[in-house]
Amino acid sequence: MAGGITDTGELYSPYVGLVYMFNLIVGTGALTMPKAFATAGWLVSLILLMFLGFMSYMTTTFVVEAMAAANAQLRWKRMEKRKDDEDEDSSSGVSDSDVLQDGYERAETRPILSVQRRGSPNIFEITERVEMGQMASMFFNKVGVNLFYFCIIIYLYGDLAIYAAAVPVSLMQVTCSATGNHSCSVGDGTKYNDTDKCWGPIRRIDAYRLYLAAFTLLLGPFTFFNVQKTKYLQIMTSLMRWIAFILMIILALIRISRGQAEGHPSMAQLSGIRNLFGVCVYSFMCQHSLPSLITPISKKKHVNKLVLLDYILILAFYSLLSFTAIYCFRNDTLMDMYTLNFTNCEIINIAFIRYFLGLFPVFTISTNFPIIAVTLRNNWKTLFHREGGTYPWVVDRIVFPAITLIPPVLVAFCTHDLESLVGITGAYAGNGIQYLIPAFLAYCSRKDTQLVFGSGTVNKHLSPFRHTFWIVFVLIWGFSCFVFVTANIVLSESKL
Repeated sequence: MAGGITDTGELYSPYVGLVYMFNLIVGTGALTMPKAFATAGWLVSLILLMFLGFMSYMTTTFVVEAMAAANAQLRWKRMEKRKDDEDEDSSSGVSDSDVLQDGYERAETRPILSVQRRGSPNIFEITERVEMGQMASMFFNKVGVNLFYFCIIIYLYGDLAIYAAAVPVSLMQVTCSATGNHSCSVGDGTKYNDTDKCWGPIRRIDAYRLYLAAFTLLLGPFTFFNVQKTKYLQIMTSLMRWIAFILMIILALIRISRGQAEGHPSMAQLSGIRNLFGVCVYSFMCQHSLPSLITPISKKKHVNKLVLLDYILILAFYSLLSFTAIYCFRNDTLMDMYTLNFTNCEIINIAFIRYFLGLFPVFTISTNFPIIAVTLRNNWKTLFHREGGTYPWVVDRIVFPAITLIPPVLVAFCTHDLESLVGITGAYAGNGIQYLIPAFLAYCSRKDTQLVFGSGTVNKHLSPFRHTFWIVFVLIWGFSCFVFVTANIVLSESKL
């Protein structure tokens, strides 16, 4: 049904899907990675980046497998309902929710081959878009569903806080440094305090908060309405993103080749691992958007290989961006938002490029903020929705948008430490979305598939990491990360 909850949308080729996934993963997190690399040391950073990339790929295959299992469950339910409607001896009052339970019982007595004959030979084909929330409802119990929504909501709040801080920070750095004695000096190693002057009596922190207020007033109202990301907007932001990334890599390589490099990165600094972990998790995040990305791919036979190719390319890109950064700039001059290092006249004397890179986050993040906000608002509505119930106008149009917009703006008002915001968001909510939820989805979907279709049925999109060991390994790793990051934060604060 067009426009339905599982509507696939317009199909595209596997290679177009590869490009879309690349653009989805390589986003704001990449701009904070060079500073995290410098803080943790190049050897530790490279090892951790490769390991977390491998872990993210593994859990991506778990989500694809769960999507296939969910598609098979939906087909099974429809086949069972059709059979009950056609069977004159069956009772006419069977509800749709009872059909799946009946399927469990029938699967124990019905031969597997008859199941295959009655349905499609590719019953696990991914043709319907089943979002992660819907998969959670299919495979998890009530507590699991609530925990899923709690995790995704916290992650989206972190996303919005990062976006709300990144735009005012960029505007503050560019405009405050373009006036007075600070002209062209953003990336020259000069350290500014928030209390330093920006324009006349206006301090830098005041300028930041003024920009934050303007950002909230301009983009905040979109939270109260429905917005849709157009294809042309996506093309424009993707083009700007790649121009900016390529420019930064080329400018850094030119400076290194001329012998002007100032970076002398250390091999390892264990104190920086916490933020690096969060940044890397955040920078590989795509699991929550996989259903919308994978489902429209026209040929999915080699989808896991295409995803692996994507991860290899992304790993190479992150390494190139970060290594050119840490050898081009001194550790203490690398900015939280890497683009700001290129607003210095000594790095590039073309004013247009300086301002383009300095204001790059403003353009791209501003287009994404309303979409993320509406996604978070809709998740709140889904979490509290009851079958057949509706929300009062005030709750629907005022309360939900308000609880979506106010918390991240308050966080951005209190801090503009982007490295910490990205690190905490990735280390906690990102950890749940990227590791724990996919592992539980894979485990529960396999269990349900065996109950419905029998133990001999094989999911054609079964993850290459099909042994239960890998699921246990991911779960242990995910929970260990929670403990490690929390302990690291507590110890760091106690030293202060």
